Amino acid sequence: MTLLYNTAAIEASELKKFLKDLKVGEKNWEKENELFLINSMIEHIGSTDSEFRDTLIYGTFCKLTRDKQLNHQLLIDMLDLCLSDTMLFKGIGEIETDTVFTRSFTTLLITLILYRDNEEGFLSSNTVLEIKDKLIAYINLEHDLRGFVAGKGWAHSIAHVADAFDELVKNENITSDLYLEILNPLWDKVFVSDAFYIHDEDERILVPILEMLNRGLEAEAIEDLVQNIHPKLEKQKSQIDEENYWILYANCKKFLKSFYLQIDNRTSLTSLKPIIKKTILSM
Repeated sequence: MTLLYNTAAIEASELKKFLKDLKVGEKNWEKENELFLINSMIEHIGSTDSEFRDTLIYGTFCKLTRDKQLNHQLLIDMLDLCLSDTMLFKGIGEIETDTVFTRSFTTLLITLILYRDNEEGFLSSNTVLEIKDKLIAYINLEHDLRGFVAGKGWAHSIAHVADAFDELVKNENITSDLYLEILNPLWDKVFVSDAFYIHDEDERILVPILEMLNRGLEAEAIEDLVQNIHPKLEKQKSQIDEENYWILYANCKKFLKSFYLQIDNRTSLTSLKPIIKKTILSM
């Protein structure tokens, strides 16, 4: 067990300088200070400085993870922190506050850990199932759906958690009988009426859905959901404000068009095309 939980953190300005020097090759990763550095990066993962958060912290985590510089136990400890209330669920339910950056970039760190596990298989089955449960709980509770935030960069919470689900469904511990449990919250997040998806969120949500279809999710499950869109829209029309209804309508239609284009050349999904097309034309 590492001492990650009890390790102090470096100040943001000092960490930013170190990571910049590391990126351009003026410094090397310091194994002797690894816990200190990792904890510091986690401490500042929700910074509103987009270069610091996205390019330097997340970019360094990408390189360290993919270059296999972080050992399995350290990744497990990092995952433990990621799934906690102070990271994945920090400020959950808040809208247009800066806590979204911590939640959103935590899901990207979970994605990296799952990527390593998919290559090396060091996480237990129970741990992977816990990740599934936490990601489902998180996506259901996330209401800050902003994409790009002026002056602060990408929040993109839904796109980022979709990336995490994509790595999750590739995991050998996630069997096809669990796919509906994952599909439904992803699908629900398409049909939102309080935020326009204008930064390709629809395409990112499709990635894990298509991955599940490739791995054994029955097309009939999607057919049922698609066929229910029109009745669902009609029901919502009388229950929400007109402006919100048209936001919901636009998000649905954009998603279906993206879905249709994505499966256009996939012979295994031919049965879905007429159903999606009919639904689009009926809207």
